[in-house]
Amino acid sequence: MSSEAGQQHPLGIYYKIWILLFVLSGFSYAVDFYEVQGAMRWTLVLLFMTLKAGFITAIFMHVVWERMALVATILGPPIVLLLFISFMAIEGNYTENARFSYMGHDRDAVALTPEDLHGGGHGGEEHGEEAEH
Repeated sequence: MSSEAGQQHPLGIYYKIWILLFVLSGFSYAVDFYEVQGAMRWTLVLLFMTLKAGFITAIFMHVVWERMALVATILGPPIVLLLFISFMAIEGNYTENARFSYMGHDRDAVALTPEDLHGGGHGGEEHGEEAEH
């Protein structure tokens, strides 16, 4: 009965994961140090972040030793949320490309400012006189 009451895991696995987390953090800092830019930067940052979060959840939160129902309960909602966010990003890109392709919108268009719409000198003299008084 005493073996069923608590489960003891070897400390070596915790030390190995701890070292692995330091190595992954080093890789993450190396991305900034070597000034990787663009999509490669964000891909590497998100990859290292996901790996570290996965190891922390699996080992330090003991998820790897839990029943599958509990694992699905803990990991299921974030995975579904990430899928929904991915679907929204894909749909947003599709909608943007459809506007540019089929509705004649200009990709290089610049948003107008209030000064462009109302003129740069509108009301400037009145404010200038108030500032002098």
